[in-house]
Amino acid sequence: MAQVGIVMGSDSDMKIMSKAADILEELGISYEMDIISAHREPEEFFKYANEAESKGFKVIIAGAGMAAHLPGMCAAIFPMPVIGVPMAGGALDGQDALYSILQMPSGIPVATVAINGGANAGLLAARILATSDADILAKLKDYKKGLKDAVVKKNERLKEVGYKNY
Repeated sequence: MAQVGIVMGSDSDMKIMSKAADILEELGISYEMDIISAHREPEEFFKYANEAESKGFKVIIAGAGMAAHLPGMCAAIFPMPVIGVPMAGGALDGQDALYSILQMPSGIPVATVAINGGANAGLLAARILATSDADILAKLKDYKKGLKDAVVKKNERLKEVGYKNY
């Protein structure tokens, strides 16, 4: 049973949303990924959001561009955390989606990551799940250690070869 639902309105969002899936896979967290347009197929969207809890989802990661209704509509129906991923594109290059997801009305919260922040959405979902799962928490701690180790290694290389040869 999948713990995280990843949903996007278009296959053009796949490049960014796959980064959330990659993080979840790295941490051993099950997920289900779907392309569902809240605007073009509202019946399918309502079915998805209404069935998410019974499918075992603990968190939904919803990516959307421009008007960005998908994350907010998921949060309006799904009773557990929803993470919105605003997508770059359109005339405002993702700022419209960012503001749309950030400016949810009182009572309908959506956690929001940076524009095109698929990887951080996966990490935030993992952190939410880690509050009640010691195995995920341990994997997140290892992941953070890996981030630190990578920076230390880059600094050591800089010291070794100098910035002109980096």
